[in-house]
Parts: sequence; structure tokens; C-alpha cells
Amino acid sequence: MKNISRKFVRKVLMAGVLVAGLSTAVKAQESPMEEDFFKIMRVSSPEGTLLEVGGLTVLPNGDLGISTRRGDIFIVENPTSARPFFRKFASGLHEVLGLAYKDGALYCAQRGELTKLTDTDNDGKADLFETVYAWPLSGNYHEYSFGPKLAPDGSMFVTTNLGFPDPWWHAKSLAPWRGWMLRITPEGKMEPWATGMRSPAGLGMIDGEMFYSENQGDWVGSGGIWHVKQGAFTVHPGGLRWAQSPQSPVKLKQEQVFAKMDTREEVDANGEPVKPENRQNEEFVTMFDMKKQFPELQLPAVWLPHGIYGISNSEIIKIPEGNFGPFGGQLLVGDQGQSKIMRVVLEKVNGEYQGIAFDFRSGFQSGVLRMDWAKDGSLFIGETNRGWGSAGEANEGLQRLVWNNKVPFEMRTVHAMPDGFEVEFTTPVDKKSAEDLASYSVESFVYKYHAVYGSPPVNRKDLTIKGVKVSDDGMKARIVVDGLREGYIHLIKLDGVRAKENYYTLVHSSGYYTLNSIPAGEKLVLKDVSTRNSALEAKQKTAATNATTAKAATKATAAAKPVTTKAKAAPVKEALTFADVKPILAKNTCLACHNPDKKQVGPAFKEVAKRKYTDQQIVELIHEPKPENWPGYATPMPPMPQVPKSDALKIAAWINSLN
Repeated sequence: MKNISRKFVRKVLMAGVLVAGLSTAVKAQESPMEEDFFKIMRVSSPEGTLLEVGGLTVLPNGDLGISTRRGDIFIVENPTSARPFFRKFASGLHEVLGLAYKDGALYCAQRGELTKLTDTDNDGKADLFETVYAWPLSGNYHEYSFGPKLAPDGSMFVTTNLGFPDPWWHAKSLAPWRGWMLRITPEGKMEPWATGMRSPAGLGMIDGEMFYSENQGDWVGSGGIWHVKQGAFTVHPGGLRWAQSPQSPVKLKQEQVFAKMDTREEVDANGEPVKPENRQNEEFVTMFDMKKQFPELQLPAVWLPHGIYGISNSEIIKIPEGNFGPFGGQLLVGDQGQSKIMRVVLEKVNGEYQGIAFDFRSGFQSGVLRMDWAKDGSLFIGETNRGWGSAGEANEGLQRLVWNNKVPFEMRTVHAMPDGFEVEFTTPVDKKSAEDLASYSVESFVYKYHAVYGSPPVNRKDLTIKGVKVSDDGMKARIVVDGLREGYIHLIKLDGVRAKENYYTLVHSSGYYTLNSIPAGEKLVLKDVSTRNSALEAKQKTAATNATTAKAATKATAAAKPVTTKAKAAPVKEALTFADVKPILAKNTCLACHNPDKKQVGPAFKEVAKRKYTDQQIVELIHEPKPENWPGYATPMPPMPQVPKSDALKIAAWINSLN
């Protein structure tokens, strides 16, 4: 199959002569994938250079500034060439997790301050280091600081992590303004902007407005992107400790939240702290519920479902018009743990941002932390995974993502409608497939808002597709969906939609729309939409055939003489392969932390197999893990009660087949 040319395949497909099995194999093989449009290229660095990238910024002349977690800053000349030149600009800084350029100087966020670095004698090295503003620290290891991001008025924004005291599972603001976003003027005056941050590694200045990405953790059911307005409270109540300060624009007090919410500060019989776990079958509230009581609470504009669209979300960057083809003006969001990038499209509904997230490009050599645009339209990717596992095997890296100017068949965007969603494509669709309700599915779910580390998806519900209307040019499909739910994430899948030109499948056939608000407007009339459903037609046809066959069999049995037959031996069940179980692992987000062969965030599946658990024991450990069994892993596995037992048994059987 690998040697079949695309030209030949297209001729055969258009002629319609392939048998069903061959057709499926060819389509699966020949429909392009991410790598057919966006190539990952290595940026050569000098031997011995450790690029645990904490910050990236492209200078006006096209040179690239890089800051590292180890405290170095490099200037890279001709960074898109085959032989870039690295020049060390500064060293000895403290964990530089952001970099910006302004008026001939570089600015960086060290752990405890915003620093300005200037080369006053033009020898290529910084010789003047100035503290623009310093913020308090307690000394806790988790008090990272990120930024800066430059605002249109010349001010800069930084964010500060909460600390992880003992016990680590309750993040706290141990020093003033930890868990905050701070605005710092060029004169060095600090203005607290907003709070609610837990681990805000990903900042983005988008069209003059501040956004940030948050990671799953206590109070944070899943990663997501927040629009950060002045005075907003985003998600984690730790930073509200300082809301009583006269400088604070946030008026909500910590005790107000804790009066309504269980802080889950639990202890055992000996008075020792106990890590709180998710409670099954409990009454719970969501962020959408709590916003009704606390209007200051800012809902995420877009949820990035944990384990699906990353596990440690990072930088947010806008795609300039002209870069990356049909996706100009949209956002890219990196992820450290899964070493990949997602694509996000925002829209304003009833005055607030919401929108959809898609997968975009995976396969980077290390965790994606920082991004910036090269002068040639390619994207620089700065990478690190120190202190956290990643899907990429390297501990650090600098790579470049290059578009080949070919347009992929994708959902360009999705808009919320009063009665469903309108999907816009990058190329025209095949109308027969797009007008078939069986080509679509929508389900909705949400996360708990609680003091536990993360949340399983809850209140899942499959929604009914009632109709679809495809535009005359084949560039849009509006689907009518019954049972839309405000405050819920809606998984929109288009597995059956094909491209008009070559009958290709979508490169990414699903997206997650965060429906904070259902827009007003005109609804479609069902008489004007297609209601054809090939799956339902096939089911009805099969039922009719089965009924006819059963009737004929009954007559034949009545007329036949009894015959004694020997019982046949049960067929030997073949062992599951990785290809068999991979969709189950992906659906249940297992691949976010585990790899078949190598250590990632969690142990490799082959290492689990060596423990010789029974299938039932593995099922129990999926639903209720025992982190103490794996003391060498910093991040404990959360309970996964939402994994169906049937899926868990298949996963367990496959794991044990590896031993």
C-alpha cells in the first residue's frame, strides 16, 4: 500500500471501483495528516548549549532572543538559516521564564523581579542590569514568575505562581501578589491587575487584551484559556488573600468563596493531612454555577480538555494574517506535557469571549513552552521538560514549524448558533457526505469546581443532530443540535464529512466548543435542512432483513428433522494490539501521561506490565490509583472513575500482554 501513488488512488476512488476493505485502507493511508502541511525543523545550536527555553522574542532585525531556565540569554543571528550563530548576551540570572524586546533593550521576568538588560557599549553583551520592579517571595520552590508581555501603551504584564507548601496539594499565596497578574509601567510602578492564577505559564497579549492559559490542579478542573480583565477573579482562590489590600482591583474576598465552598482541608485519625480525592455521585457545582453567586468570577473563554488538548498548557500567540494560510488571525496554544500545539478560535457572544479548540501539530522533541514568529512566517518553538515529563524524549530544544503553502482540509472555525453550530471549512466539502446526519455527532460535558486536584468530565450527554444545511459553495455546514447546554463544553465530531475534491477526511475531525452563552438570533426551519441519516437507514434496512431471515429460519426449522451436532470449540481470542487499544487509550486520556515503551509523566505501560497485576487489579488502580506504588514519579495519577469498566478491562488485558 505504501507504494501506491496518490494519483492512482484518486483515479480509483473517483471511478468507484475499490472494494470496501481496500477503500477503507486507502482512505486511511492517503488522507493527509498534520505533517503533510506543517514541517518541524531543527534549529542547530552549538554543542554543549542547553536550551531549556523559558522565553523567546524576535528582534526587529530578525535575530532571535532566547532566555533559558538556567539563567542564560542568547541572541541568535540568522536563526532560520542552516548555520545560525549563537551569542551569549547575559548569564547568571535566576530562572528566566519570559523575554520581551522594547526600545533597544531586553526585559525578562526572573523569579523575583522584572529586569531590564541593555548593551550600552554595543559589544553584543548586556552590561547594564536594572530592576524595573521586584515582587515579594517566600522562598517556596513553586513560586515561578512569567513574562513580560508588552501592552500597546508600553506597560508590561507578568504573572506569579502560587506556592506549594506542605501538603503540596493545596496551593497557597505565601507572599503578597502570588497568584496574580501584575501590570508594571515603564517607570516601575506596579498595579495589581487580576487574581485567580494558580500556575499561569502561558501569557498572550492578543489585540491589546490580556489572556493566559492555566493548568489543571486544585480548583482547576482542566486547563483552559482565560480573558483577563482588570479586576477579574479567574479560578483559584489562593490569591484572594490579598484582595483586602487598598491596591487590589478585585473586591471579592477569600472568605466569601470559602463560605460557599468546601476547602477540603482533610486529616486522618492521627491529624495528618490527607490528599482530597474526587467524590463519585456527589452533588457538585461548576464554575458556571458559581458565577451566578460571584459575578467577578471570569469563566474560561475556552476549556482545553485535560489529557486531550494538553496537560500543562503554555504560551498563547496570534497567527498573523498571511501566516499559516487559512488560519490567520486565530490563536495557537502550546503544551509542555504533550509536546504539541493546539489551535483556538475565539468569538464574542453577549459581550464575552468563548470559542473552539482543535488539535494542530504534535511531535515536537520536548515540551512546548514558548513561541514567536520568524520574519519568514515560520514559527519558533522553545522547549523544556525539566521537572515535568513530556511526550518528546529530549529535555530541551529549539525547533521551527514551517507551512508548505498547501491548504489542509480542516474545520477553519465553528460559530455558536441559537439552535446549534455553524462549521466553516478551509476547502469545499462533498455535499452528499456533509448533508448526512450520520457524519456528525455532538456530546456535552463539564468539570467540577472544587478544591480537589482536577476533575473528571461529568454530566456527559449525547445530543441529537436534527438537521444540517450546507452552503451552496460547500464551505459551511450549519447543524441543528437539540439540547445545547450553557456553561458546558461541546465535543463536535465530523467523522463522516469528506472533501469535495478528493474525498479526503478532515485532518482533525473534532473540536471542543466552550458554550458559555447561547447567542440570540434566527433559528433554522427544519423543512429547509437535510434530515437524511444513512446510519438510521442502514439500521432500519438491517432490522427488516433480519426479520425476514428470522421468519424464513423459523419455517425451515419447523420443517427440518432434528439433527445431533457436536459442540464446536470456542475460538481462541487473539491478543489486543496497540493499534486495537490506542483509540481507547486516547479517548480516556491515558496517552497524556503514559507511553507504551518509555517513561513520560507516568510509567511506561511495559513497566506496569512487569508488576504482574491481574486485569481486575489494573481496573481498580485506574479507578482508584495508589501513587505510593510509584514513588519515583512527582505527579500522582488522579482517580479515573469515568473510564468505563469495559474499556478498563481491554486496557488491562493489553498491558498484561506486554509482559
